[in-house]
Amino acid sequence: MEGAGLRRGTDVARTPGVSLSAHRQKPAGYGPRRRPESVCGVSGVRFVLRGVMELGRMDENDWKYHGEGNKSLVVSHVQHCRVLRLLKYPAEDSENPPQTAEQAFRQIQNIVDFSSNVMSSLLGDKVVHSGEVVRLPLEFVRQLSIKIQHQRPAWRCDKVMDIYSGCALCLPNLTSPTLHQPTPPAPPLCIEIKPKCGFLPSPKHVSKDIKTRVCRYCMHQHYKVANGKWKRRSLYCPLDLFSGNRQRMHFAIRHLIEEPQNNLKVFKGGQCVYSSKEGSNESPDMNSLLHHLRPYFLQGNNRINGHMTTKAVLNDVIQ
Repeated sequence: MEGAGLRRGTDVARTPGVSLSAHRQKPAGYGPRRRPESVCGVSGVRFVLRGVMELGRMDENDWKYHGEGNKSLVVSHVQHCRVLRLLKYPAEDSENPPQTAEQAFRQIQNIVDFSSNVMSSLLGDKVVHSGEVVRLPLEFVRQLSIKIQHQRPAWRCDKVMDIYSGCALCLPNLTSPTLHQPTPPAPPLCIEIKPKCGFLPSPKHVSKDIKTRVCRYCMHQHYKVANGKWKRRSLYCPLDLFSGNRQRMHFAIRHLIEEPQNNLKVFKGGQCVYSSKEGSNESPDMNSLLHHLRPYFLQGNNRINGHMTTKAVLNDVIQ
């Protein structure tokens, strides 16, 4: 899902002055060093959102629905550049949570550890935001779940938000303009991509031979069109994007733009200006997207009477 800093699977710029981070003890030398940004107790006794609010006074009305994937749901703060990523589980387990609060905490901490210890070493600390696991008041989480329920896509409601553990992942919101900085000439542009798995599994790890020849994403496309989740099959393939072949990579990005589904969103000044609506017969408005993007690519060479052509803008975006 879904507009937050680099996250496993899916999915925000570090903003000074606003932080919700949980301090916990780690063995010496474990994980990357991070400077504490706030004072808070993991037990929920004392949390501070850096001079903004205390945990006990957290208000669900300060947060709004941002998006969700198969396993988590994201809400964003209405004033500050922060998001909370909460776990989901099947609706039939809504009164019987499948795991304890400590197990939920560890599940989210595993995501943080993977990002900190694996992705940061591959891509660099400057572009990876691992986030922090936080514990929230249960009443706040329950009221938040009620508030956002009507905003969720109907086909996502077979799963419910975790309202029992109080655990969440706090991340900076990269889709929003950074606070405390001069207003730029043009609103910040954020392109969110959920690339999915970019390799084929080894035969010893799968039960069907076809899974070694066709990627999981492409097989799921046929399944999702058949059950009505999407009206059209996307021609995007993660194997193309991760191939290292320039032509195949361009092909992949072009098809992501043409049929974004929930794998591509474009935000301008914190507002989503381009995405797909699940189950809709309407194609996303490409002309509207190019209208939003054109001011960011005014230096292109392909112009007609000083005006960048639609094809030139799209090519510049892909480049």
